[in-house]
Amino acid sequence: MKYLERYLRRVFTVDLRALALMRIWLASIVLLDLAIRATDMEAHYSNMGVLPLHVLHQHLWLPQFFSLHALSGLWQFQLLLFILAACFAFCLLLGYKTRLATVATWLLLLSLQNRNPLIEQGGDDLLRMLLFWGIFLPWGRFYSADAVRERTLETAAPATQYFSAATAAYILQVGLVYFCTALLKDSPEWRTDGTALYYALSLDQILMPLGRLIYPYPELLRTLTLITWYTELLLPFLLLIPFYTYFFRMVVVVVLVGFHIGISLTLFVGLFYLINIASVTGLLPAPVMDWLDRRVLRSFRRPKLGQFKQIFNKLSSPVSINVQVNWQKPGIPKHALSPVRNGVVVALLFYCIWWNFSTTNLPLHKIPDSSRWLGYLLRLDQHWGMFSPVVFKDDGWYVLEGYTSNGTNIDLNQEGKEVNYSKPASVVSLFKNDRWRKYSENYLFVHNAHIRPYYCNYLVRRWNEAHPTQPIRQLEVIYMKEPSLPDYELAVPTREVLCTCANAPE
Repeated sequence: MKYLERYLRRVFTVDLRALALMRIWLASIVLLDLAIRATDMEAHYSNMGVLPLHVLHQHLWLPQFFSLHALSGLWQFQLLLFILAACFAFCLLLGYKTRLATVATWLLLLSLQNRNPLIEQGGDDLLRMLLFWGIFLPWGRFYSADAVRERTLETAAPATQYFSAATAAYILQVGLVYFCTALLKDSPEWRTDGTALYYALSLDQILMPLGRLIYPYPELLRTLTLITWYTELLLPFLLLIPFYTYFFRMVVVVVLVGFHIGISLTLFVGLFYLINIASVTGLLPAPVMDWLDRRVLRSFRRPKLGQFKQIFNKLSSPVSINVQVNWQKPGIPKHALSPVRNGVVVALLFYCIWWNFSTTNLPLHKIPDSSRWLGYLLRLDQHWGMFSPVVFKDDGWYVLEGYTSNGTNIDLNQEGKEVNYSKPASVVSLFKNDRWRKYSENYLFVHNAHIRPYYCNYLVRRWNEAHPTQPIRQLEVIYMKEPSLPDYELAVPTREVLCTCANAPE
């Protein structure tokens, strides 16, 4: 047990300053995510949009799900929840009442994601899980308002190294993302043929400029495909090596930061790359944080920053409740860690590991259906199936053909220009943001056919409200399907009408 404890401490000890940096980054991402989502508040979260509540509950809801956003179909109600979520995320960013802010931010994010699963992607799952483990992490001890208050009561310099079950859960969660996605990529196009990246860059819906630049080079794409798969499969094990820990962690951080920057330059993935980069920030070792602390973040720790301190002193509640409890303040040493909290974290960690491995083809006992309720309740359910087992190949673009009263046909996707079925110069530019791109992808699937009329009617209503002098009486949601073929062959696009709806006469 002594050697096991020593191993665990060497592998799973983190720097509290790195955790604080991750907290700030994640809170900033939550605020950015809320700002992007807020531009489609009516479309994505109200009964006037593409997914009314009765459709959500009928087709996409589980009894274990929780969502405050599903209590009302009014966009005004959603606005209040958005403002509340932004306030808590801002408190998390500043480190004010950090534990409470973390719990509230996670809870409201879970609620928001459950309201419309059709626009969620893998990065959202990771963001949710990082906030969940953050509930058990003391990531408010540095670079925070809480830290400014506590420093006035302390004379010794605060310790920076921290080990607990929560740090193990955080590090293993990061590793599970990449290891499990590699296991799920069990097709020849990933493991032997090396054509996965070719097919990914064949998707005009997500193709970015750098991807267009490297697309014509098949050998380069094959090499990059195999490098990607082996990196995802083997890199997480560097986090478990008990010697030269700082070195191996920096290797992981540098490789994954470069990996996700490369993804963002080649493929349109929304906030996915920012979330993944933020996830490894907490792995930064002490020497790196010492340098950052001296050169970049030192101002956040200066006690003489009276203005910063006074701001949060003014935020104190006018009501004071004095509660005296006979307990010692938990610290970094092992004897001061809460056994109950660690026990809960360990149990949840093993549950998450079991869930992750149950999604793969490993010859292990799968998690039973009777035990999945906890995963759905706390949204610990995870499936890191990015481009797996094969890359999506039904590429194409949308034409929203509206029939006006004067007999002309216009494309709502081209701001009312005359219908043209030829491929746009940039298909990805047709999407307002990655949420709409993900929705359009889910819109194609037959098992989501029930959502098609609501999107169609939403488009008709929004167009006619914005263009009263040029209303449309009928709309066809058309998908110009252009499947990705091997060896740079070009498919002839086919016209598929996914939905037709008519404007109700007045």
